Amino acid sequence: MTAMCDVAFLLLTFFILTAKPKVDDPAKAEVPSSSKEKVVPEDNLATIIVGQSNKVFYSLTGADMRRETLIAMGAQYKLPPFTPEELLAFSNTEIFGVPVKDLKSFLDTPGDQREKFPQAGIQSDTTGNSELSNWILNSRKADKGLHDRVLDIAIKGDRKDQYPAINTIITTLGKQKIFKFSLITDLKAVAKK
Repeated sequence: MTAMCDVAFLLLTFFILTAKPKVDDPAKAEVPSSSKEKVVPEDNLATIIVGQSNKVFYSLTGADMRRETLIAMGAQYKLPPFTPEELLAFSNTEIFGVPVKDLKSFLDTPGDQREKFPQAGIQSDTTGNSELSNWILNSRKADKGLHDRVLDIAIKGDRKDQYPAINTIITTLGKQKIFKFSLITDLKAVAKK
């Protein structure tokens, strides 16, 4: 009996230490249902989230990739150099939706108040030079320097949104020659015959 208790606590400790906490989604997107299942990878992934009111949010897995992408975006938009504290804050931020001009003030906000920061969404359009397009491009460049495999991209959209919002993102990906991506959905039960 003592050995079983030891094994049980060892397994419990293992699962607690290896579990990832659920990140609060600022987009509050209600995804559509699907009857097909394909698991989206948990690492080396960029997720574009279209929330309510067509606000676009961006998420990257991996603190190193977020850090390198932020440095590249800062250089591209000629922002003042990011402090080590700002780089650390961004590498710990999994989902964000602020325009580049508000990035510094977003990162300078204390961590417990950052959730309340007004996130207007990332500017996206089909011109090919939108902020979203640049985030994707710089993420792919950072990924090449850090990983051997290609960055996976997923789109998560609110089922109540109109098609043009998702079409804008697909067009943006197409301009970067990205034709393989995942659409995040909820799995619905298939009716039995």
